[in-house]
Amino acid sequence: MSRAIFDVHAKSFWCEAKNFNVGEHSVKKLKGSTAKAEYLKHLLDDLEALQRMSDQNMFESSPIRIGAEQEFCLVNETWEPAELAVEVLKGLDGRFFTTELARYNLEANLEPLSLSGECFSKMHAHLDYLMGKARTEAAKYGLKVVLTGILPSIDSRHLKKNYMTPIERYKVLDETIREVRGDNLELHIKGVDELNLRHDSILFEGCNTSFQGHLQIDVNDFANSYNWAQAISGPILAICANSPLLMGRELWQETRIALFTQSVDMRPSTFIIDQREARVGFGKEWVTGSIVDFFKDNIVSFPSLLTTDFDSASTQYLKTGRVPKLRALNLHNGTVYKWNRVCYGVTNGKPHVRIENRYLPSGPTTADEIANLMFWVGVMRGRPKEFDNIETQQSFKDIKTNFYSAARYGMATQFYWNGELLTSKELLLDHFLPMAYKGLYKLKVAPEDVEKYLSIIERRIMGMNASRWMVLSYRKLMENAKPTDALHRLIETMYAREQKGYTVDAWQLATPSRPRSKHKRKLVRHYMSTKIITAQHHDSAALVLKMMQWKNIHHIPVMNERFDLVGLLTWSDLDELSSHKNNLGESVIEHMKTDLITTGPDVTIDEAKKAMEDHGIHCLPVVQGKKLIGILTNRDF
Repeated sequence: MSRAIFDVHAKSFWCEAKNFNVGEHSVKKLKGSTAKAEYLKHLLDDLEALQRMSDQNMFESSPIRIGAEQEFCLVNETWEPAELAVEVLKGLDGRFFTTELARYNLEANLEPLSLSGECFSKMHAHLDYLMGKARTEAAKYGLKVVLTGILPSIDSRHLKKNYMTPIERYKVLDETIREVRGDNLELHIKGVDELNLRHDSILFEGCNTSFQGHLQIDVNDFANSYNWAQAISGPILAICANSPLLMGRELWQETRIALFTQSVDMRPSTFIIDQREARVGFGKEWVTGSIVDFFKDNIVSFPSLLTTDFDSASTQYLKTGRVPKLRALNLHNGTVYKWNRVCYGVTNGKPHVRIENRYLPSGPTTADEIANLMFWVGVMRGRPKEFDNIETQQSFKDIKTNFYSAARYGMATQFYWNGELLTSKELLLDHFLPMAYKGLYKLKVAPEDVEKYLSIIERRIMGMNASRWMVLSYRKLMENAKPTDALHRLIETMYAREQKGYTVDAWQLATPSRPRSKHKRKLVRHYMSTKIITAQHHDSAALVLKMMQWKNIHHIPVMNERFDLVGLLTWSDLDELSSHKNNLGESVIEHMKTDLITTGPDVTIDEAKKAMEDHGIHCLPVVQGKKLIGILTNRDF
């Protein structure tokens, strides 16, 4: 399409405060008294410059602009993450595309547009144009582009350091967070299933892909606008949720909320009561005061992590008639990840403030994403007068409860709203959709656009959102498939539907794929079982025997106190024990095999099968180092 409809010079609208401070390429750890003093001088000077610009009414209030950032996944022919993002990026336009933390993700930046007329259909056209470019370039490497909040096929392999994009700023932030925390990162998310992991990097964050929306706001109405953005977050998130699966587990309807929070949590696990707020979060209370007060509170709540090489002070820029970029303040703000983040920027020589919506997930289609953005913008701009000063009417804790309940339960959530307890369907249909229509028509957004995209939201409310579709499809696929095959088929279906242009409200549940003439390389990880009953080496052998009989289990791995694999018990090992009822005091260690034949997850299934045949065994524990991660038996073939 023609580039004439886009304002190329307004690209700085979003770039100052991206995730992991992408806008500031040269960053360093904030260490040493000299560096800290220099950074603090510029940070305080930035606050002074911000105050002066506010006092002098320099901030742009019109036209109102919207923008967006599209994060997306690269997958290979087996629908698993492909670590070729840097190579793919080389063939793409650097004005619009950039790296992400993980080597299987990229980001596209859409041109900001004035909020009027056909802005949403124009943004949709530009998004499709950029995604077409990305798909064409990815295809040169045999890859595909997938839009989803969390790629279901990500597993522990893809969280290793070699999957981190080899750019210095990512390495610096990773090292800084781990140094401040003083320990490895912990991940514990409990939904329908449970995931509990420890990891030595922030690559958990790389599992997340978002469609981040930007809306310019009037700095003179800052507190009202920001508090309203907070108030509506839960219901908006419920209908847009698209991330229910991580590593084959059903977790939250929008698992990104829990995953991102924990992946960059710098707070150590201690008994200290006076803990700081998490760097990723919803906030602790309603906002009061000005934009300057907001940034001051952030500085108080979150210690600075990074610095860079600064040039002239921001107040000096102002004296010469130029508008400063507030690099130190934006550097700090770039490492504070509020779900509704306040951003400062400069467009065409004028400063502005915008809210960055960080909770909207990527996918499942570009049409769904534009509909999500329009719905959010419409409700933001359609705020009824009665909700001015909402902090005097509703409890912040109720609003925060709404947000995390929506992340956990999606459209099954009941919301506290204006003194009532309403279902998602009631609140969205009877309250939020009318607000969105009113707000968009007031801004003279083209009626055709409004009807087209808000109809997508309405159909989704009456049917199901993307998270519910994924959960039901995965359960259906799991009836006749191993988890890995089910996850791959799920992604394949998502990709096929997205390519056809169907929005998720029209999707039928995924069905098993037909046999293919070309079989992909099958590995142990594709066949092994991960739901394993284990024993400890000091457990009663008699009790373990009973457990095996009760559950019809022929093999039980045995762990030591460090949860390392140290042995294996089989029915034949316990034959003698079963005939002597008085041997209740004997422990597992007296009966288990310790000379184990094991395999790794990336060994081919044919090699594993041959190993079992060669050694005359029916079970292979699957290990990484000394840790058991699965078990393969002859039943799995």
